[in-house]
Amino acid sequence: MRVLRGRVPDRDADRERTAAMLTRTAETGESAIRVWTPARVVAFGRRDARAEGYDRARDAAEARGFPTVERSVGGRAVAYTGTTVAFAHAVPVDGRDGIDARYDAATETVLDALRGLGVDARPGEPPASFCPGAHSIQSDGKLVGIAQRVRQDAALVSGIVVVADEAEIAAVLTPVYEALDVAFDPASVGSVAGAGGPADPVRVARVVESAFVGDRDHEVLEVA
Repeated sequence: MRVLRGRVPDRDADRERTAAMLTRTAETGESAIRVWTPARVVAFGRRDARAEGYDRARDAAEARGFPTVERSVGGRAVAYTGTTVAFAHAVPVDGRDGIDARYDAATETVLDALRGLGVDARPGEPPASFCPGAHSIQSDGKLVGIAQRVRQDAALVSGIVVVADEAEIAAVLTPVYEALDVAFDPASVGSVAGAGGPADPVRVARVVESAFVGDRDHEVLEVA
């Protein structure tokens, strides 16, 4: 397994590192994991980009100091404050079978990591959560959302872990979701720190990374 660490200051170049990781997995059949803290941003999904209030939602995020991007995987808008951990697990596949199994495996992996950090987490999410979806993890609020992008030869199982800054995330997503006309309860946002775990994103990232690597032989590389 290849383990990629770090981030590139330029957001587009940083996203390209993850795309290249997926392409390499498709070409070589070798899985890879990247766990990092993206720069401050609100990332919108494809459904958001088609919504009537999309321009207002982007303006609302940028007015609160959050640059905006569109992402190719996932559902509704998510906010990264600079302490929010992202993970992306690239695995070889043959066709589109195994989607549910990959979701289940990723959920259990992240649950194990959170429990190792002292967080009593469980699957699911509160009503009116950010980026609502069936593949979420909660503990005194939503902590994790998981999505999946599938090609014929490789899949990217990715997600976010809210480490801290839940109040700031709720504050920026409230007007964003209002503009998109999507139900959102600011109180539904949780965090690892708020659930009794550490507020250190580096520590959280390393524990999540270790959970995905397990006992596999691996090579650690810097993305820069």
